[in-house]
Amino acid sequence: MSATRSVQQEPEIPRLIHRDADIVVLDKPSGLATLADRSGAPNLWDALPDLLGCKPYLVHRLDKGTSGVMVVALNPATQATLTRAFNARQVRKFYLARVVGLPSPPGRSLLIDLPLRPGRKSRFRVAGQRADILRLAAGWHLSQYDGSGHESRTRLRTLATTPDERTSLVLLEPISGRTHQLRVHLSWIGHPILGDMLYGQPGSPLQSASRLELHCHRLVVPRFGSFSAQLPGHWPSCS
Repeated sequence: MSATRSVQQEPEIPRLIHRDADIVVLDKPSGLATLADRSGAPNLWDALPDLLGCKPYLVHRLDKGTSGVMVVALNPATQATLTRAFNARQVRKFYLARVVGLPSPPGRSLLIDLPLRPGRKSRFRVAGQRADILRLAAGWHLSQYDGSGHESRTRLRTLATTPDERTSLVLLEPISGRTHQLRVHLSWIGHPILGDMLYGQPGSPLQSASRLELHCHRLVVPRFGSFSAQLPGHWPSCS
């Protein structure tokens, strides 16, 4: 009897959004890690030299499950310029996410102002207790805070919701740039991102999805331009 072998599915190839002498802008697919990880699965960085025909220079990353706009430098000088811009929070980032519930009335912008700190097992958490998170007219903040975390702020605006308000499409702008910031913020205010099994509830049918429903929709990069990636095909459209 012949043995059955599992065949690993090849990851989707990133789509080219823009290229010039200094940068390449890609639409990274969900499920493709930016750099090599413990799984040994194919990653974006190992594939880029062949895809681009030259050596790439890392500027920033997207989580493996996150899709969307990613900027790559084509020379060391541009890498240094862009790294300074990202570190100085001069690059504006806009993400789209599908989340559980209705975080805010459609069209209204709110601020999630919840400091973060490292948690257990390489995760991150809000630097306070869930019971101390207050939902006020302007957004969310901690009623008690001992100063032990790092400032973390996210602007949120609900774009659309399902008729039963069980899930919503939201626009997110991270003002700070902490690791997993959007995922932690959404989970701790009670509206986890669909498909987020790290910070959400794996057993929840509401949160079930084939991928992490988080997409870097647009980056505005000083001196280089504004770059957008189209929505994943199964997501509802928005203006």
